[in-house]
Amino acid sequence: MTKVLVVDDKQLVRDSMTATLSRAGFTPVAAADAQAALDLLPRQRPAAVVTDLKMPGIDGLELLGRIRQIDPQLPVVVVTAYASIDTAVTAIRNGAFDYLQKPFEGDRLVVTARRAVEHYALAKENAALKQNDATADPQWQFVGESPVMQAVSKQIEKIANTNGTVLVTGESGTGKEVVARMIHALSARRDRVMLCLNCAALSTSLLESELFGHEKGAFTGADQMRKGRFELADASTLLLDEISEISPQIQAKLLRVLQEHQFERVGSSLTMNVDARIIATSNRDLAQSVADGHFRQDLYYRLNVLPIHLPPLRERRDDIPLLAARALNRQAQRDGTTPRRFDAQTLALLCDYPWPGNVRELENICERAGVLATEDAIAPDLIRPWLAAPDMAPHTQPAADATSLEEIERDVIVKTLGRFNGHRQQTAHALGIGVRTLGLKLKKWKEANLVAETI
Repeated sequence: MTKVLVVDDKQLVRDSMTATLSRAGFTPVAAADAQAALDLLPRQRPAAVVTDLKMPGIDGLELLGRIRQIDPQLPVVVVTAYASIDTAVTAIRNGAFDYLQKPFEGDRLVVTARRAVEHYALAKENAALKQNDATADPQWQFVGESPVMQAVSKQIEKIANTNGTVLVTGESGTGKEVVARMIHALSARRDRVMLCLNCAALSTSLLESELFGHEKGAFTGADQMRKGRFELADASTLLLDEISEISPQIQAKLLRVLQEHQFERVGSSLTMNVDARIIATSNRDLAQSVADGHFRQDLYYRLNVLPIHLPPLRERRDDIPLLAARALNRQAQRDGTTPRRFDAQTLALLCDYPWPGNVRELENICERAGVLATEDAIAPDLIRPWLAAPDMAPHTQPAADATSLEEIERDVIVKTLGRFNGHRQQTAHALGIGVRTLGLKLKKWKEANLVAETI
């Protein structure tokens, strides 16, 4: 539950505000004076503070200053009587989030507290992303020396600092989200949080609420107002992943936002303006979807202002050694181990494989190899069973028969179990399979006396 610290020297007022906040779903924490509030801050970690201005000892203004020294992002709402409205204005200038003038209705307190809590959540997320961005050079996230990827890189640099809508297309696993994050990181909006939404993961009704927000009571279960991604992404960037999967109803509403930069929350007639840059991604051919009648032509043109197409990995094989080395180094850094490397034959095998899962599949294979390898140089025999494409290129060795493949699989699983001291969940994660799948395989092998019962 979200905690709100209430500070007032009058018990009746404290009790009234805490009861109101509690009924609204908050967890109120009460303090009778400023010093008690300062003592509670590190233990309770509230998401907002509501404090009276006129209190004996440390007053509300001094408390505001001390809180801002402890946590500059923590929103403080000051409560003031009409006679001291000038003091409230001073508090706002000194960093108060908002003020409430006595007497005020309980609904006003709840709405202000919700706004303050939402502000704090976004401020913390923004600070975390800024910290990550400060230590992460976007160029290191984008690996590619092949001519086609160098062309993509130049295209990103050209369009990043504009406000045009971007459509990033390419097969699954080619790195469309990486491109979107690079565009945001290189843009004038980089100091604000970039928001993302997977359009394929939500039903039409949920997607509408996530995009545009909703008012309290707009539908069953809407027990409070909620801002949507467009509203939260104002002055920032919004990534709409798998845009091809949205329904015709959402397509029409999205078209309006792109054309007029306006929308309404679900259940509201209030029109809101928004300045959010849209980056959309799709692994489908949207032009073909338009021709098939599944996607609006006018929306396609609004999205396809600045197109970027990412080629599949099989069309940029020169980048495979660089991508593989980066994946091995990341795995070693994460696990605190010495980085492995692929020998020449293994690299040839990787470069000849068609990679139907693209960069994502390559990174998965490399991470698994880095965990399971027993030598510094990774040999082809370790990774060959994982490359199951039927149209392997010339460097590939003849496929093993079913028995030898099962033997290799069993040997890898048993060794991995030993590496993790029999911990099945860690073993399954390292191998890229489910825990249930691992259990079924072990049960089958135990029944056939192919592995020890103690495994």
